[in-house]
Amino acid sequence: MNGTMTALVWRDAGELRLEKRPLPHIQDPRDAIVRVTLSSICASDLHIRDGAVPRARPGVILGHEFVGEVVEIGPEVRKVRPGMRVAANVETFCGSCFFCRHDYVNNCEQGGWELGCRIDGCQTEYVRVPFADNGLNPIPADLTDEEVIFVGDVLSSGYFGAELAEIRPGDTVAVLGAGPVGLCAMACARLFGAGRIIAVDLLESRLCLARARGWADDAINAAGEDVEARVRELSAGKGADAVIEAAGGGDTFQTAWKIARPHACVAVVAMYAEAQSLPLHRMYGKNLIFKTGGVDAVHCDRLIRLIAEGRLDMRPLITHRLPLERILEGYDIFERKSGNCIKCVVTPATAEQVFNPPE
Repeated sequence: MNGTMTALVWRDAGELRLEKRPLPHIQDPRDAIVRVTLSSICASDLHIRDGAVPRARPGVILGHEFVGEVVEIGPEVRKVRPGMRVAANVETFCGSCFFCRHDYVNNCEQGGWELGCRIDGCQTEYVRVPFADNGLNPIPADLTDEEVIFVGDVLSSGYFGAELAEIRPGDTVAVLGAGPVGLCAMACARLFGAGRIIAVDLLESRLCLARARGWADDAINAAGEDVEARVRELSAGKGADAVIEAAGGGDTFQTAWKIARPHACVAVVAMYAEAQSLPLHRMYGKNLIFKTGGVDAVHCDRLIRLIAEGRLDMRPLITHRLPLERILEGYDIFERKSGNCIKCVVTPATAEQVFNPPE
């Protein structure tokens, strides 16, 4: 199988290049090859670009959030078949190790976050997906690519954050960060029965979106408001019943535990650029529960069903659309939040299928 494709490649800290790369091929009986029809840019792609992800491999094709069409499968793949539209999972997981059997797929002994980090990802035209029966989820015919593009990463992360937070019906839930993951966490917190959702961010445009879509009931602009005082005001003086920290700012972890009421749960799903401190002597007596970690993306099929039922719609996150040839411009837009950017989606310029697996 010959041919090349356009791909965004990370070469070294701060260095991204659009290059021609060989088409991928089946390397393991459990692999599938997927023609990418839509991908997106994620904050973790910026972390890799900047050299902040030690496990990332120089020379890797970036990207892990995508949908596409299966064009070839290995002999042991059963769930998907050529011609099937699929949404990809951010996690590569075997499904059989100790961690996978307990749904801790982020810690799979044979995988974890691999696509666009340690193996070639999706900001290209074709991608090899290991353990395809676990890493690919069929898309119903009546759903568009844009409706399901976020299922395998930011929506799974938002759902994971809401699940970690131990939300009970009627709870007041504060979400720090109204970026893609934070907005998804708000939408999912509603599914878990949250009675009041408080969005906290520095950007008024994102807070307005959260309120307009019904993902948040109240919004606090941390650039000009006292977050602790406002949360107490909105929670009858006690603090939030659950806090989801999705911002990852310099002081947002400290804010998260301060705005939580005693005996609350603080779910930390943010990625930090630097170490955070846990000042136990100051929080002693609040009896808080902290849960942290990278997403265990085991609910993709459930999320697709919720989208099909009309209970989740994250399409408003898409603010910019670009062809693959302009993806470097998309990185700049996404990083600078130009034009109130929340998410950029990317479409390979060549729509025709050029992949011809052997008979």
